[in-house]
Amino acid sequence: MPLHDAAARGFEAGADAYARGRPGYPDAAVDAALAALRVGPGELLLELGAGTGSLTRSLAERGVRVLALEPVAAMRRRLAGVAGALPVAAAAEALPVRDGGVAGAIAATAFHWFDGPAALRALHRALPPGARLALLWNRRDLAVDWVARLDEILNAAEPPGTPRYRTGRWRAAFDAAPAAFGPLHASQHRHVHVLSPEGVVDRIASVSYVAAMDAAGRARVLAEVRALLAAHPDTAGRDALELPYVADLWWCERA
Repeated sequence: MPLHDAAARGFEAGADAYARGRPGYPDAAVDAALAALRVGPGELLLELGAGTGSLTRSLAERGVRVLALEPVAAMRRRLAGVAGALPVAAAAEALPVRDGGVAGAIAATAFHWFDGPAALRALHRALPPGARLALLWNRRDLAVDWVARLDEILNAAEPPGTPRYRTGRWRAAFDAAPAAFGPLHASQHRHVHVLSPEGVVDRIASVSYVAAMDAAGRARVLAEVRALLAAHPDTAGRDALELPYVADLWWCERA
């Protein structure tokens, strides 16, 4: 299945903003993911949709060997310098590994872009029985008023039908494959990304459908973000802003 157009165009055009504006994943979430996966130093972990390496670096720093799959060339170039990781041009639906050839698999802020049923079929082949799949997402904490208003700007600009984690539609693939994968388990890990106001603008510019807009449309959205940050009492006049996140970790076991 071809990569969704918003992801293909947006992530190719917005790789630099993605690298500047996106947070990594908190140590607690990374450690919990590896514990759930039962993958340790020296073992081969398959990472799907590795992007610019936000998670890849944390995995490699813990001694895990990472086969980092990323279909978007601009993103993949950012992975080239990560020691302990092998960047490969491949999609989640067509995994370039032998049957049962990896110790586990993980995808960070990516699974909602996949053809879920096709990806799970490919993962069922690639993982040995009893191996595990982990999914991570960073979501902004909408309990904070200025962050909720930031999301309102994004939601107003979102094209209909854009895959999003928050809809929960990604779970349908797991519901349809109970014989292939066991039940999903979940945990949450809060963290904060400290950014300049322009760093927050980069964060919004890195959203796939914003990056894929024409120059005028993108400029309008980013102007709204700058206006919000300049006017909101919690952000106005500040050089450093704390953008709060919740890292959602999900995992399941291959039957």
